[in-house]
Amino acid sequence: MAPVEEQATDESAGRAGFPPTHWSVVVAARCGQSPAARDALERLCQAYWPPLYAYVCRCGYQPHDAQDLTQEFFARLLARDFLDTVRPEKGKFRSFLLASMNHFLSNERAKRKAAKRTEEKTIAWDPAVAEAVCRVEGTSDLSPERTYDRRWAQQILERAFAAMQAEYETGGQGPLFAALCVFLEDATARADYVAVAEQLKTAPKMVALKVHRLRKRFRELVRLEVAETVTTAGQVEEEMSCLFEALRAG
Repeated sequence: MAPVEEQATDESAGRAGFPPTHWSVVVAARCGQSPAARDALERLCQAYWPPLYAYVCRCGYQPHDAQDLTQEFFARLLARDFLDTVRPEKGKFRSFLLASMNHFLSNERAKRKAAKRTEEKTIAWDPAVAEAVCRVEGTSDLSPERTYDRRWAQQILERAFAAMQAEYETGGQGPLFAALCVFLEDATARADYVAVAEQLKTAPKMVALKVHRLRKRFRELVRLEVAETVTTAGQVEEEMSCLFEALRAG
């Protein structure tokens, strides 16, 4: 998935304060066990296992060990063992997770030989995705930290892409999305407007308009994904900058 255009601005930022996000709900859940907080935490864990798994792989662990460690990390996170250290001013869920994982790995190195790890999986684990992540990161020359950032950025784009595809399909426009989504990956594909126009039985200028709307909505969805894991509008801008930098590094 190609990066969203960097010059995009958030038209709604700052209009009426920063809305509640999944991360802010999780932060508030330190002292409680509300269903909303649990659901938010589980969704964030599902979104962040590929970046953290990639990070553990790049730290030198074999795939099976990396999977076990990542699952155990999320088991403890979901059990709230790490949430006592959360403070709203820390803001970024991504940074909190990486710091927590480093602390977890440091402790595990000292005791994991004597510990018997459970085989029960804490989060839904796609073996094909895990294998692909390990295969790609095994040949990468990026540091573990940069690997984590790149995989995080790719995950954000993939989730935004899936959300937008669902919007089109729900609105009965699945075929339109299938025809236009190539323009998200290639910003220079203007020459294909004519071919797509013929496919959709419309004018090339109408295709250009639809592509403009598609890209605009994609930028909005990327920002919404980023906003779920911070606590202020300013941190959204910081994370968007990190996202572009991570994608360029890849």
